[in-house]
Amino acid sequence: MPAPPTAAWHELRAELRRVVGESTYELWLEPLELVAVRDGKLVLVAPPATKAWVAERFGRLLDRCAKAAFGSDVRVEFSTQRNLLAGQPASSTPKESGPELDLDASALNPRYSFEQFIIGDGNQLAHAAALAVAEQPGQTYNPLFVHGPPGLGKTHLLHAIGNYVKAFGGGVRVRYTTVEAFTNQFIRALGSRSLGRFKQAYRDADVLLIDDVQFLASKAKTEEEFFHTFNAVYETGRQLVLTCDRLPRQLVAVEERLRERFESGLVAVIRPPDFATRVAILRKRVMLDQIYVEDPTVLELIAERITDNVRTLEGALIRIVACHSLTQLPIDVRLVETVLDEIHPRQEPGPPSIAAIQDAVAAYYGVTPSELRSQSRAARVSWPRQVAIHLARELTDSPLQRIGEAFGGRNHATVLHACKRVEKRAGDDQQAVDELAELKQRLRRDT
Repeated sequence: MPAPPTAAWHELRAELRRVVGESTYELWLEPLELVAVRDGKLVLVAPPATKAWVAERFGRLLDRCAKAAFGSDVRVEFSTQRNLLAGQPASSTPKESGPELDLDASALNPRYSFEQFIIGDGNQLAHAAALAVAEQPGQTYNPLFVHGPPGLGKTHLLHAIGNYVKAFGGGVRVRYTTVEAFTNQFIRALGSRSLGRFKQAYRDADVLLIDDVQFLASKAKTEEEFFHTFNAVYETGRQLVLTCDRLPRQLVAVEERLRERFESGLVAVIRPPDFATRVAILRKRVMLDQIYVEDPTVLELIAERITDNVRTLEGALIRIVACHSLTQLPIDVRLVETVLDEIHPRQEPGPPSIAAIQDAVAAYYGVTPSELRSQSRAARVSWPRQVAIHLARELTDSPLQRIGEAFGGRNHATVLHACKRVEKRAGDDQQAVDELAELKQRLRRDT
């Protein structure tokens, strides 16, 4: 016989806390609310800013724990309404209300701080720029445009700025939103005739933080309102920070006037973390979640397998800890390899990435990958950079433009020039030949 809903809900929450650890539970799962149990569904409400992430990352775990607590025929479903009663359907004509305007109080995640952000070669510039903006809003790097693939920490930095300003800004008004939430609020404001309140909520912000601006594409009315909001904040000297998964010039479906504004400040790129940074991220996560790992090499094993996404990296750790909790198996190499083989199977070796080439060449010559991407013309940097560019052209199928962009935005002519310099030197210098051979061997071994 299934437990009563209240008791079963407490049982489910206790199991979630045990499986994922205290800090992960408090960060993502504690805000969940149970609003209904009906028709084999456990209906939960999550904060709008984290709902999609919680559903994607913890959906299966929630389903498994719900079946254990409420019965095997129960499955979890997320809702955006809090006025559901157990066993009763939601009203088809909910009471009209104005938009939720107090975004800064509900959407900023207090666990995302600068202290919790792991700094590495791939995110050093973005972190430094974000901290400068937080310390002096509107005075440096305005707007700040943080660009990088999903799962590398853009949102973390955005929340860190907001939390820092709220803590030390002396009453400075902070607004955080995603473009999706901005769009939904705008549509609701139009429908409820509260557009004035909507505009005031965003245009009165001293620090406006906008996540995922790539989703402005093909939203004509939202884009127009966003444009005027941007201008209202920027032209009065207040701070804007935006994140995106691509560069401003690549947002071809967004109006040119907005792309130009995005590029008018600092564009800071976040790249995938290197091995040392990935290990540091995992160590930090283990420390925060108070996870006991007897063999520290297991963290290196995870970092070796998952290379391009911090979110996936932490997700793998959570899966391993959950498996350990449910099976009582020790967190050792055997368990880690078993779990990783299920969620991230080994792939046949392929060509190295440009980032991998940069890491290998930098380590070989005693420079840093960031120096290879810099504008420095020092001899200790220029030759390794030319070698890395040459290897990128020879070992990858990347076009010349892509290679140039990966080396600090150089054009295709510079790429060709670097390749010719390496080929010429290799024709006259046996040491250069040996260096190239050694680097290729290392890259083949590492991939």
